[in-house]
Amino acid sequence: MVVVGVLALAALAGWLYLAFGHGAFWRTGPGLPEAARPDEWPEVVAVVPARDEAAVLPETLPTLLAQGYPGVFRVVLVDDGSGDGTAETAVRLAGGNPRLRVVAASERPPGWAGKVWAMSEGVQAAGEPRYLLFTDADIAYEPGVVEKLVSAAIAGDRDLVSQMATLNTRTRWERVIVPAFVYFFAQLYPFRRVTRDGTRTAAAAGGCMLVRRGALAEAGGLAAIHDALIDDVALGRLIKRAGGRCRLDLGREVISRRPYPRLADLWTMIARSAYHQLRYSPALLAGTVLGLLLLYAVPPAATIAGLAARSGVPLVAGALAWTLMAVTYAPMLRFYGLSPLRAPALPLVALMYAAMTLDSARRHRAGRGGAWKGRTAATPSRR
Repeated sequence: MVVVGVLALAALAGWLYLAFGHGAFWRTGPGLPEAARPDEWPEVVAVVPARDEAAVLPETLPTLLAQGYPGVFRVVLVDDGSGDGTAETAVRLAGGNPRLRVVAASERPPGWAGKVWAMSEGVQAAGEPRYLLFTDADIAYEPGVVEKLVSAAIAGDRDLVSQMATLNTRTRWERVIVPAFVYFFAQLYPFRRVTRDGTRTAAAAGGCMLVRRGALAEAGGLAAIHDALIDDVALGRLIKRAGGRCRLDLGREVISRRPYPRLADLWTMIARSAYHQLRYSPALLAGTVLGLLLLYAVPPAATIAGLAARSGVPLVAGALAWTLMAVTYAPMLRFYGLSPLRAPALPLVALMYAAMTLDSARRHRAGRGGAWKGRTAATPSRR
């Protein structure tokens, strides 16, 4: 029980730091501020990389085209080698709306990730707007979102304003996995630290990223992150390391319409890029898995063991750590309209994420890393 007690105390120390010293990562608000309207509305072009997205476009593209932006707003949809009639579906949905331009991505150069290349093709077709809105084909927008993004960027003098989309929680497995996914993302990249100037923490959410075109060019353009599988985090780092100012929020007005009805769908979504996030390092993989076990598995295990053995240190330290874990997870569950009573089960979900991370490494070593819609990621460069 001495070893269990030491591990429980270590886990408790970790949760005390996470709860009170890690950028309040667990808070889900406040979202975009109510910013003053600019005197002049700059031109914005939305770039939508799309590969085999004909099924979801009817739920998303019309919401983007219908944005009541006071300035010039256009949409460039890049058909990235689709085989399901994505381009034709987009044209039909637009119904002649002059805001939409559909372009076909040219052949992807060696070393480029598919999505980043499609984004680059969209930038080339966009012309010279002041702002680029990188968004995914599965993202729907509430009315007025583009106006709010631009207002926040101008009022706050931000080079990158990003909103993490609200994901689906319709199915049983989505309700289990999705809130934890956003919670873990915020734990890795506390939104308030991303927004705070002078910190090294940088990230963005790929579903909605408004970027000042000049800042992107000054940072080296998309060519600087050409092989990134996690393009949003890479773009946030690129902008911030070049001296740009960023903002990242969790918003209800940007919604993902992509369904993940089966556990296998969610597992693939996470496993395709988890090992890439760890820079393909076995040491980082081992450290991440051990860290997950210490923070999430030890508290309930120590609580149960301490209770069974009537040992005070494991029981108290484990229970306190488990409580802090649940308390910090509850706001995310409430954000998704789920009961906070689910929070104590977070250790089980964390163990699933550890398994997904290990599976991601296995897939990459088997040559199937980053597989998505018929493509497999090329061997990455190590930055």
